[in-house]
Amino acid sequence: MYYTTDHLQTPTMIHTLDRENFFSGRCILVNGPVIVGAGPSGLAVGAGLKQQGVPFVILERSNCIASLWQNHTYDRLKLHLPKQFCQLPYFPFPNNLPEYPTKYQFINYLESYAKHFEIKPRFNETVQSAKYDETCGLWRVKTIGSANGSTRGEVEYICRWLVVATGENAEKVVPEFEGMQEFGGQVMHACDYKTGEDYRGKRVLVIGCGNSGMEVSLDLCHHNAIPSMVVRSSVHVLPREILGKSTFDLAVLMMKCLPIGLVDKILLVTARLVLGNIEKYGLKRPSIGPLQLKNTEGKTPVLDIGTIQKIRSGEIKVVPGIKRFSPGRVELVNGESLEIDSVILATGYCSNVPSWLKESEFFSRNGFPKSPFPNGWKGKAGLYAVGFTRRGLSGASIDAFRVANDIGKIWKEETEHKKHSVTVACHRRCKSHC
Repeated sequence: MYYTTDHLQTPTMIHTLDRENFFSGRCILVNGPVIVGAGPSGLAVGAGLKQQGVPFVILERSNCIASLWQNHTYDRLKLHLPKQFCQLPYFPFPNNLPEYPTKYQFINYLESYAKHFEIKPRFNETVQSAKYDETCGLWRVKTIGSANGSTRGEVEYICRWLVVATGENAEKVVPEFEGMQEFGGQVMHACDYKTGEDYRGKRVLVIGCGNSGMEVSLDLCHHNAIPSMVVRSSVHVLPREILGKSTFDLAVLMMKCLPIGLVDKILLVTARLVLGNIEKYGLKRPSIGPLQLKNTEGKTPVLDIGTIQKIRSGEIKVVPGIKRFSPGRVELVNGESLEIDSVILATGYCSNVPSWLKESEFFSRNGFPKSPFPNGWKGKAGLYAVGFTRRGLSGASIDAFRVANDIGKIWKEETEHKKHSVTVACHRRCKSHC
């Protein structure tokens, strides 16, 4: 058992800690914040801290940055919004990239981002718990390291600031259905889906009608599979572009001079003109407009890239909720029974913060800050959150900028104070020797 003091802020800090707990494993005292998560949110905070001259440590459970993008997205994925709304602080996308970069182009951008700002996360470090120690006024972040399937042991990071950057999509949501174990066919979550190549000629049930469910269904069509898409609740579907202009871009422009309710009405009228009446295909719209729904409940409207046309032509069948599964079949709530070969769960993701952060004032039980955007980035005792705005990469960038500036301001003030204290002490010593 040992500890390192490479990042120790003050030599007296160790004496304020509980020695029995402190020396129970390897401890690292971090001279700056610990950031949990090396996705876009964590990288953005790291870049901001670099700009402020603040040292930090990023902990990442996977073996790479942006593991969700690298390991758990389908091959055809592109950014749903134009690149100017998805770039991280201080580092624009290259001009030669298309308006909607592919996932591979976005991953390359993130890797270039980390390299440019010399961000080097500590990979294969899974945070088991993080708790504020009131006796010393510091955060204790316990991790378990792993490499090649073997455990490396526990490490405890001691820090003054803790930045939670694990985001909204840390864990997949896998609902339970009656009879699923008796189904007998392949069942996978959309995070493990790569391409429809293996599904040619197969009858596939896609559960979920968000952007992932819509795009997976479309990809299955392109590979001559036979998809049926389960739509259990209402959903807003908007064209990705209107007259060659990004729908999101147009909405942002309109909201600068029009109330959100009026912008919603304009979007819905336009969507009906472009996409037609989608309700007759089983896609019922919510009573609240798409932007208002996003603000109040965090539900993102689907941006159509061709799925509606496949639904209209009958190549994608829209079906209601599921009652139960049986061998090779699914029974729907309307009494209809379908023969299917495979099931893909496009049922989304959730935050994993409650599983490891021992705190209840700032974060709610669902793993999101209790205060909505734009006030959900800062808690008490040096706790921060980035990537929980329900506003995509642009929202994460805004919070990352705020967090880095806030920590940087405190850091600079204390650094100046220490310099002043050292100068005064040296001056007094010099006078005593005169």
